Amino acid sequence: MSKKWTHADIPDQTGKVIIITGATSGLGKEASKVLAEKGATVIMAVRNTEKGEKVIQEITKEHPKAKLEVKKLDLGSLKSIESFAKEFLQQYDQLNILINNAGVMMCPYAKTEDGFEIQMGTNHLGHFALTRKLMAALIQTKDSRVVATSSIGHRMGDIDFDDINWEKRKYDTNKAYGDSKLANLYFTYEGARKFSSNPNAPKMVAAHPGVTATDLDRHSKLLQFFNKFMAQGVEKGTLPTLRAATDPTAKSGDYFGPGGLFEARGYPKKVDSNALSKDIEKAQKLWKVSEQMTGVSF
Repeated sequence: MSKKWTHADIPDQTGKVIIITGATSGLGKEASKVLAEKGATVIMAVRNTEKGEKVIQEITKEHPKAKLEVKKLDLGSLKSIESFAKEFLQQYDQLNILINNAGVMMCPYAKTEDGFEIQMGTNHLGHFALTRKLMAALIQTKDSRVVATSSIGHRMGDIDFDDINWEKRKYDTNKAYGDSKLANLYFTYEGARKFSSNPNAPKMVAAHPGVTATDLDRHSKLLQFFNKFMAQGVEKGTLPTLRAATDPTAKSGDYFGPGGLFEARGYPKKVDSNALSKDIEKAQKLWKVSEQMTGVSF
């Protein structure tokens, strides 16, 4: 294993089936391209299927043998999650890797179709429900894994369980984003604990891209300005996700991010999250609340 972990370290993925949410741009698009190049069958789970088809054309132009498929998924709709999972399970009996990548960031206040605050609803609750709906395929696939995409922004989070949908407080979009990214870590760590006694359960791994230039910053002028000087390209920013998804030495509960100063950029390595993210009681509480809100049970 090279000291600087790169695409060259990704093992051959031939015969594997991988779902990537939010695969039409940024990290999801790049991960789809790289993993398809490595031989995997990549299911791009996206809201805009037309955009998804264009991405497939783009990738197959360069790599004609790439196996990619677009399926409709809106993580802000439990109904859409249900129908995506149903369609996938009818077509496939294996799922090697689920990369929960899609997300919204620092956007104006809104609610999902099911009444959840938009950032928690999309970034955490949608993926929570999706993972549960696909669990049968993950369990029957040897060495499967689930990758959650968190952020250094998890350090801004501290979930108010009495007002998870921000109906009682003045909306702070930055904090709401931090809450959702903290939730991604609670999900990974609690999942790793919960499934530790089941040898067939998927590994639960998390990653963050550091400061990477994607269109997620479209709602923040400050971030756009900052990114001009600080951000690394999407190719390098996707490496922590790819390592979390494919590194044979990764363990359940591991967290990968850039290895440079403040984890802002650099080659991926195992990183640490803040003390709050390791609060077992809060992680268990979020899991319980998530089951109640989404109506799914692990």
